[in-house]
Amino acid sequence: MPRRNNNQRARRPQNGPELSRTSLRIIGGQWRGRKLDFPAIEGLRPTPDRVRETLFNWLQTDVPGAQCLDLFTGSGALGLEALSRGAASVTFVDRAPEVVRQLRSNLNVLKAQNAECVTASALDWLEQRKTGEEARYDLVFIDPPFRKGMVAPICTLLEQRQLLQSQAMIYIETEAELPLEGIPENWQLHREKKAGQVAYRLFLRQPLLD
Repeated sequence: MPRRNNNQRARRPQNGPELSRTSLRIIGGQWRGRKLDFPAIEGLRPTPDRVRETLFNWLQTDVPGAQCLDLFTGSGALGLEALSRGAASVTFVDRAPEVVRQLRSNLNVLKAQNAECVTASALDWLEQRKTGEEARYDLVFIDPPFRKGMVAPICTLLEQRQLLQSQAMIYIETEAELPLEGIPENWQLHREKKAGQVAYRLFLRQPLLD
């Protein structure tokens, strides 16, 4: 569930209902300390600061120069953190138009030139990729809505569409009680932790043997 602050002022879009806002803080890199708005809508659940700090400590030598994919973008916290820390590019994918609009606005504020924002469901977007003809990613963030059973099909499509570099790293964030199933056999669990109701894991992809 999204974190809402009932004391925050809501902004009213033109010809639309009030849309409450909240903010995230970038915790490292060139934009360290910058606060950015995002819409507080149902199902939008930003990765907590302490989880992001742990994750990017794990990834500190892997992010610079990486081609990244941020699925179920939401607030954009993971992809923005990667850009701040030197990622070569980030492709952001989210199905909510208001989320993508705000993300584009935030990227403009930051003067980020190496990002692409896509309005689409993660599953649809992956299914439309042409196998073997797309860019391959070094680092993928997967943070789907809880209790929707989306992790396994997303992981399967990443492999089927050949979207991963041979030793790509894949971050998966889920509800703590979820038994993680359907992970490709060539993904090796590298790190994992739990924080409250959240479990987060980092996988290292092993090259497939012919």
